[in-house]
Amino acid sequence: MNPLDTPLGYSSNFLFVPGTRPERFTKALDSGASGVVLDLEDAVAEEDKEAARTAIRSAWPTFTAEQKLRLVIRTNSPGSKFYSSDLILAQELNVGCLLIPKSESPDQINGVALVLPNTAIIPMIETAIGLDQLCPIANSNQVIRLALGNLDLQADLGMACDPQETELQVARYQIVLASRLAQIAPPIDGVTPSTEDIARITDDAQRAKRMGFGGKLCIHPKQVALIKTAFMPTDQELAWAHRVIEADKDSHGGAIKLDGRMIDRPVVLLAKRTVALAGKH
Repeated sequence: MNPLDTPLGYSSNFLFVPGTRPERFTKALDSGASGVVLDLEDAVAEEDKEAARTAIRSAWPTFTAEQKLRLVIRTNSPGSKFYSSDLILAQELNVGCLLIPKSESPDQINGVALVLPNTAIIPMIETAIGLDQLCPIANSNQVIRLALGNLDLQADLGMACDPQETELQVARYQIVLASRLAQIAPPIDGVTPSTEDIARITDDAQRAKRMGFGGKLCIHPKQVALIKTAFMPTDQELAWAHRVIEADKDSHGGAIKLDGRMIDRPVVLLAKRTVALAGKH
């Protein structure tokens, strides 16, 4: 398996499920979420870490091949006393994708890639050090996209953000820019803490799309449909994507010019991602 060849690079929403709640695993997969994150970190108390790994290990054989393609495991942070056991679990299960919280260096990511050569990696940027090391992290082995841990980053930077998280706009821009420079999939925006404020959830998702994010983390099934709708391509965006893909085919790998605009590989990849998001092939 090519670790970069995963539909999670196109997913617009990722729903967290505590690793200690196996009764919710299948429900999350059936919720409409395009990615489901089985969480071993924040949602699991220290004394329950091993129980969470055991629950995931027991449930894994019950998942279909299609379901496994949509599953992500969030490990504990590198350097924590739980991290090595999480990687052993991922190796044992041949997990397709890991979300690594508090990623702060390319060495951390490349080390995981050596141990798990068939696993895609999503580094989560949640600290000042991680933000400072964005480009090296984005260019690390087997990284398919970055994710923002907005609440932890606020805490690490000592911020007190307004409801729109205006103070994090620069950080969001930096993450989008680093992803584009590394030519990986658009990043995943952080969570909206509210599960009831439909306007806030929708506004946050629409802001993320406008800024160049390709998806958003969810903490409750109620958020999934709202976020999926916000990230769906418009008819105009989809029509443009189809034209780019057709022009790319006709060029047979040569230079492309469409409507006076040069089309390079990242634009073609974005067009393919747009079509994939729309569910039209």
